[in-house]
Amino acid sequence: MFSTSFLPTIKISLMTMLLSSQLIGCAEAPPHPIAQAIDHNMVYVSGGSFLMGSDSNQAKKSEKPTHAVTLNDFYIAKFEVTQQLFESIMGSSLSYFQSPNIPVNNLSWQQANYFIKKLNQITGETYRLPTEAEWEYAARGGQLSRGYIYSGSNNIEDVAWYSKNAKNKAHQVGMKQPNELGLYDMTGNVGEFVSDAYDDNFYRYSPQTNPTNSRQEASGLAHKSVRGSSFSYDAKESQNYRRDFASQSIIMSDIGLRLVKDVKK
Repeated sequence: MFSTSFLPTIKISLMTMLLSSQLIGCAEAPPHPIAQAIDHNMVYVSGGSFLMGSDSNQAKKSEKPTHAVTLNDFYIAKFEVTQQLFESIMGSSLSYFQSPNIPVNNLSWQQANYFIKKLNQITGETYRLPTEAEWEYAARGGQLSRGYIYSGSNNIEDVAWYSKNAKNKAHQVGMKQPNELGLYDMTGNVGEFVSDAYDDNFYRYSPQTNPTNSRQEASGLAHKSVRGSSFSYDAKESQNYRRDFASQSIIMSDIGLRLVKDVKK
């Protein structure tokens, strides 16, 4: 006679196979290859407190006063976004100084954010521009800061392409010495857009914890902060505390961007 004693075993096996297939389907997909390459060259920045801005007689009104800021942990790219990375997402760029490993340049704040939007759509990641406070904290070396004037040295020649050595052009990333965190070109080469709208009074009323002056503004003339000076700036315009700005729609050959990402809790 046909035995039914093996049916419970089959039922258990089928349930096990079904559960296994569901678990496999729910497994987290591996990172996109572009995201893997970006993340490989990101630095973990331990949050902390620092003094932002300057009370120097040489500091502009917008760079005063020195004020305490406290930030959460974040990741920041070692290098400015290169043309190779930018064009892998956008297809092409309008860079005035062209080469795969030169920072993308000749783009606006709006175009920089559109690139990040497309990058995140393709990779499933959440890259963004740094806040102005995150940028300055990283430029100063975070918790590893040695108090340098420029990002990584008191001698600008060590760490930056600037007006006296750059021959008025952008250069390949990573050719100068890094700062305390291992970040390259935080001073000089191309200026770097941040997320904040530019306000020359912001330091006087900004919150202490994770300050940001991010705003969505329809006007093409709205000004956004730019940090890090560039190849066209001289040494006295390139200290870590220096602030500059540009219209969110203007295209300039000495401005690019650098990516950051939040630390997942």
